[in-house]
Amino acid sequence: MAVHLIAKDGGGGRRGRRRGRTKPMSEINVTPFVDVMLVLLIIFMVAAPMLTVGVPVELPRTAAGALPAEQEEPLTVTLTAEGAVLIQTTEIARSELIPRLRAVAAERRGDKVFLRADGAIPYARVAEVMGALNAGGFRNIGLVTESGGPDLDG
Repeated sequence: MAVHLIAKDGGGGRRGRRRGRTKPMSEINVTPFVDVMLVLLIIFMVAAPMLTVGVPVELPRTAAGALPAEQEEPLTVTLTAEGAVLIQTTEIARSELIPRLRAVAAERRGDKVFLRADGAIPYARVAEVMGALNAGGFRNIGLVTESGGPDLDG
């Protein structure tokens, strides 16, 4: 009596591994690429708010809403409680403020500027800087405040 052994490879003789020749894989596995891109997206979403101008200023609180976002990075002028004037993060002497603003205005497309002033600064000093912004070529001045202030609706 002869016994014949037949090897099973799970569904056909051609699907098993062949020795010698391998066929190149024609599919691209995009799963690792998508995973990396999603991780990078999350990192940028978390890091982007931290990239704003980081000068510590105690802004006054108002009930006003936020302005719509701009295409160009907004120019920010800051008045600190100590009386320093900063353009973005660079401290500027008061005598150099208008010439520096004119130079910046010549390089920018828009005339929008955000003014951040500490709540302890007298209004006269804020008005002086607003006049310097106007003389420097910026006609569209937005005052930056914190939300959640008193509502004067009655």
